[in-house]
This record gives sequence, C-alpha cells and structure tokens, in this order.
Amino acid sequence: MQKVRLAAVLSAFFAFILVSACSVAESKTAQVAARPDALRTNAGEAKAASIKVEPNGPADIVRIFYSHLRDKRFREAIYLTNLRPAIEQLSDTELKDYEVDLSAVARHVPSDIVINGEIITGDKATVTAKLPGDDVDKVDLQELNLRKENGNWIIITVDEAAEKRIKEAGKNYLRILRIETHQDEAREMLNRIAKAQIAFATQNGGKFGNIRSLVGGSLLPNDVLSAESTGYIYAVTLTDGARKYYATATPAEYGKSGLMSFIVKLSDKNSPLLSSKDTGGKPMQK
Repeated sequence: MQKVRLAAVLSAFFAFILVSACSVAESKTAQVAARPDALRTNAGEAKAASIKVEPNGPADIVRIFYSHLRDKRFREAIYLTNLRPAIEQLSDTELKDYEVDLSAVARHVPSDIVINGEIITGDKATVTAKLPGDDVDKVDLQELNLRKENGNWIIITVDEAAEKRIKEAGKNYLRILRIETHQDEAREMLNRIAKAQIAFATQNGGKFGNIRSLVGGSLLPNDVLSAESTGYIYAVTLTDGARKYYATATPAEYGKSGLMSFIVKLSDKNSPLLSSKDTGGKPMQK
C-alpha cells in the first residue's frame, strides 16, 4: 500500500522523486556530491573532468530541494517546484494536514544526494542525480528537469496539463488529489481483500476470515487496520457461518480523505462484486 501511495498521492506532489524520474545512462560528467564545493571523480574512469555546483544554479536548486524535503521543510521545498501555486494560499495549519503523506516521501530521501551532471540550454536545464526509483529502497540514476522563471530555477514535477489544473484549483489541488488517490486505493484494497479471502478460504475449509485474520496471515498489509495513512476505514463482515462476507471502505473524513464509499460482496455464484456510491460518508449497505 505504501508504494502505491508514493506513486500516486505523494509522488503526484513530487512525481519525479521516487517514481517518475527517468532513469538515464551513467553521466560522463564527474559525480558531484550535493554540496556546492564538493567534487568526486566518475566511477569507472581513470581520470574524469570535474564540475562545480554553482550557487543557485539548477544542480544547487536540486540539492537545496532535497535538503528541505529531508528536513521536512515542506513549504520551502515545494516553493522550489512548479507545484508552488498549490500551497501558496495554504496556512501552516492546512499544510500540516498533509504531513503524514509528505513525511512518507521525506524518509526515503538519502542523506547524501550525489549529483552526476547538469546540462543548461537557455531557460531549461537537466540535472542527473542518484535517487530512489520504483523500488524506494534502491538508489538509481534519475533525471530531473528544471526551467527558469523570473530569474530563478524551479524543478518541473508535473506536466503542462497538471500544472494548468494546479493553477486553476489553487489551494484545493492537494485536497482533490488526495481524495482521488485515496479513492483509487480504496478500490484496489477491496480487490486485494477479495483475493485474500479466496486464499484464506482455501486454507480454512471454505470459511472466510475477518480483517485481522487476513492481516495476521500476511494476506493484507497492516495499514488496512488504520485510516491514518489510507484515509479510509476498512471493515469485513462475515455471514452464513463465515461462508459469506462483504467488505466496505468508508472515508475516515468525508470531503477531506474521500467522497465515495465502497463495498465488495459475493454474487450468487460467489464472485466478488465491487460497487461505490457517495453516501455522505456512511458505510455502504449490503
């Protein structure tokens, strides 16, 4: 569940951080540690050219961004990206609502960011650095794009269509994005519950299990037991002597963590059927 969250709601904030950055071949420029005055030689070359990270240049902005993110200075970090319009009007209290999500990203930022190269073409730039990729526990060479606005370099985290949406939605963008993502994850989690029940019944004489039994059997992740990170309350109800079940997903905070409620139940042929409805934050009924 965590990886999905990073790839969606969190990485939509910083799409390039953990998932969407493009892997590239090893740069021919020297590896430079994420400090303006630090130099390293490129591994695999007997003697490599070296570059210096210029203050306020593209590579330096990348360095500062990750430093802010790692230290949980989220407003300062986002101000260095084209997501700035999404938080400019947010109060510190409103921004704090996203700390759980943002902290989940921050903890995967390496303490040492190694910058491998910087290419500047007019008002556009590309910086390559070693960062977490699809597997957040593995560091790969990633490519980040920047552009210059009003004399300052900013990191491009989303495409033009998303950027337009951000400018239109303003401070509501993060809330809308979180709701959409949590709802997508709720659908996925109920599908996982349906698959987990099949596995559980196979091992238990055709009887289904409650949600804690599914988690205890390593068939579901622990975060299904809490709404803190998922934004949804999940419940499994057993019927007919545990020969039948239905599972629901309900927004923990209607209008804030989600709008739609979901239910998966068995058909007459024992096939799981998933449906959803805006119930005003109430669990869907069987």
